[in-house]
Amino acid sequence: MRPDDLPQIRELNIFKGISEESFDELMRASFLQTFPAQMELIEEGEPADFLHVVVEGCVELFAQSNGRESTMAMVYPVSSFILAAIMKDAVYLMSARTNKKSRVLMIPAVSVRHVFDTDPAFSKAMVIELSSCYRGVVKEHKNLKLRTSVERLANRILRYRQKQQNDQITLPYDKKILASNLGMTPENLSRAFNTLKPYGVKVEGNKITLSDVEQLAKFAKPSKLIDDQSV
Repeated sequence: MRPDDLPQIRELNIFKGISEESFDELMRASFLQTFPAQMELIEEGEPADFLHVVVEGCVELFAQSNGRESTMAMVYPVSSFILAAIMKDAVYLMSARTNKKSRVLMIPAVSVRHVFDTDPAFSKAMVIELSSCYRGVVKEHKNLKLRTSVERLANRILRYRQKQQNDQITLPYDKKILASNLGMTPENLSRAFNTLKPYGVKVEGNKITLSDVEQLAKFAKPSKLIDDQSV
């Protein structure tokens, strides 16, 4: 960790309010590294040695079983992964790889658990982080259980539109990952895009143009309890 990195790291939400002694302990053996795209950072089934915090870029969490692979989540700045394994001193249930060039802070698991036990401010921050992760999982489970694949795609498009503040949307990652993240095959994703054409959705490569947002929203029926990341 370079000294000039510390002020930026100190401002992250999980470190605000903790004592200087606790922060120093967490940083003493930590690494802030830049990784190229498609670099595997952790492997499911391996012991959780580090808490990872995405500072810049994007990280894909994925899992494999019986010859199949699925994207579980995309992690953007500033978020941690996988905190539950760190706190339980357990193995990772998912693997992680960079989706693009990314800066990732790696904090030794032993230090995280020790400071959790000794610094109330850090304990509170970790509980909030775990709570946010849990609520995210519940929302994603509701999204998969309560919506058709086309409805999931429509709501994801509306989320991208809100984030990019534009009716000309650029997909943040390739369609194969998008399909996997939505619980679909690439072929089903293609058919879903075709189904949304009458609702003003035009797709060219990784660009999406929306010509009738009102009709798309009527079809998607977005729910605050699923789609609003602030709830």
